[in-house]
Amino acid sequence: MRLPTLVAGLMALMATNVAATALTYKLTANEKACFYATTKNENEKIAFYFAVQSGGSFDVDYLVEGPGGKVILEGDKERQGDFVFTAQQVGDYSFCFNNEMSTFAEKFVDFEIAVENESRTAQLPSKQGSSPEQTSVLEESIYKISGQLSTISRNQKYFRTRENRNFSTVASTEKRIVNFSMIQIALIVCMGALQVFVVRFFFQGARKGYV
Repeated sequence: MRLPTLVAGLMALMATNVAATALTYKLTANEKACFYATTKNENEKIAFYFAVQSGGSFDVDYLVEGPGGKVILEGDKERQGDFVFTAQQVGDYSFCFNNEMSTFAEKFVDFEIAVENESRTAQLPSKQGSSPEQTSVLEESIYKISGQLSTISRNQKYFRTRENRNFSTVASTEKRIVNFSMIQIALIVCMGALQVFVVRFFFQGARKGYV
């Protein structure tokens, strides 16, 4: 069996029926936004990840509901979350973000929703003369590599979130420093003008006394 055929078989083995959505959404103040994913079979796994990249205190309320309004996950003022759960029922699942707690702060939320059927129905093409044990070992190695790649992907998301939050903090601090400097300059100018006015008032009063 040639290498391209083997690679194609391994890719078929690793492939699962996955429907994924990854977005960055701008959540304005007092806004509630919901997104939906549909399962077609029972016991499908749904992965849900979100992280607040900027805005306010980097927190948001979230709510995950299944068919019939059944609450599956919920949280208040969370900065990020990474969940995997099994869809017991077929139907639409809603993923809602709520920013009604903020009166003026808008927030950018990165999130990903993946619906995955993990049944291993694909068969690895076997080479004539190869043993089932060799095929099984190769299959397990491929799944280990797949798991390690998923871990790397999650670490990249985590570091990206940390970078965005640190950048937002630096930008906010810089803005506050500039505003404070402008206020300080305005106060210095006002104090100087007030001192000039007081000195002129005293001198004018002294001249009137002589007259």
